[in-house]
Amino acid sequence: MSRDEELKARWEQVVEKLSDQFADGDTLDLDAIIYLIGVQELGQLDRTFKKDQKLDLMHIAICKLLVPYGYYELDFVDPDGWPHYKVLEKLPHLKAGEQSILMKEAIVNYFLETEFIQ
Repeated sequence: MSRDEELKARWEQVVEKLSDQFADGDTLDLDAIIYLIGVQELGQLDRTFKKDQKLDLMHIAICKLLVPYGYYELDFVDPDGWPHYKVLEKLPHLKAGEQSILMKEAIVNYFLETEFIQ
């Protein structure tokens, strides 16, 4: 199986498992999955978030997902438990499709590491 086919198959596995678990089978999109990762990384699962906090959660997720690529590093966790990241390397300019592939690859790797998928 080629690298692209493997990524596609694993991505579909992530989407299916998360959609079944969190969306009653409705298909979650990339942004929804990034949001869920942010909630997981914050670790405050039993609360509701305001709109600006939801954006912050997505930012946390993106930073966490891109740590292995050398773009971010965890800097500190504030007294409220929110992680803060520092930029190590500026992200390259990517086209929308390239951004999507990078994020899907990073998400698949995240869920492989956590053994949510195999």
